[in-house]
Amino acid sequence: MKHIYRLFIALLILASLLTACAPKSTTTEKIEPFKLEPIEGSDFQRVILTEKAAKRLDIQTAPIRDGNVIPYAAVLYGLEGETWAYTNPEPLVFVREPIVIDHINGDSVTLSEGPEAGTVVVIIGVAELYGAEVGVKK
Repeated sequence: MKHIYRLFIALLILASLLTACAPKSTTTEKIEPFKLEPIEGSDFQRVILTEKAAKRLDIQTAPIRDGNVIPYAAVLYGLEGETWAYTNPEPLVFVREPIVIDHINGDSVTLSEGPEAGTVVVIIGVAELYGAEVGVKK
């Protein structure tokens, strides 16, 4: 009887060692937090976020007010002085639009050119969207 217990214990140890040493499955699918869609006839791309990515970035928006006034936080500057704002034409979709600033008054920017009043622009998460669009990595 003692020999059966010893054999049983030896088999259990062997089975646990084989299980522990077995190769791990590497088929985990990586979910990208965003995808890019080219905009035909433009150098810009649509940035489409997952819901989780939008929450992590705490994306916040505001409409362009009458008189083409946007919050200063919506303005994105390029290396050569070009200016843009990200619009939010549909949920989780963001498009960089060129803007021309007429003047700045505190936290408000009046545009001489850009999206129409009522268009929703991003005010928090602008830099992160730009990084996703142009390929900046961690």
